[in-house]
Amino acid sequence: MELWDARYADGSLAGFDLIRDREIPEGYYHLVVEVIVRHVDGTFLLVQRDHTKQIFPGWYEVSASGSALKGETAREAACRELAEETGITSGELSELGRQLTDVGAIFVSFFCLTDWPKDQIVLQAGETIDYRWIDPAAFADFFHKEMIPYQRERLTPHYKRLFE
Repeated sequence: MELWDARYADGSLAGFDLIRDREIPEGYYHLVVEVIVRHVDGTFLLVQRDHTKQIFPGWYEVSASGSALKGETAREAACRELAEETGITSGELSELGRQLTDVGAIFVSFFCLTDWPKDQIVLQAGETIDYRWIDPAAFADFFHKEMIPYQRERLTPHYKRLFE
């Protein structure tokens, strides 16, 4: 059973637990993190979602992502999810922004600049099945044409910062 901290819309703790796959009471939220990875050589990491995923199975996405577990900060959850889904455990992590959603989640987006060896990505069974590094021009094309729509909506305000 996966437990999450219940939070108010401002992100502060509400003082009780939420349980994964159970309804989140109206007016409460849990943290969800996503980490966009750029290598120091300028390329971006895409990971392919497992074909067993309920939403967008088999699609490539620009982030390692998941829910923060009970007691985790958004940054701790981002580091854990990045390590679990890609094997990456080093890099500069900076928060891009937060977005409240109508599905009971506060999405916290992070950007990771890393020098992790590009051939040492470790995929997580049941989550990711493939990866590829793409140059900035291909990333821009992917972002505008092939990206999972709800990710594009969340990340569009931060798009330019991904290339800095």
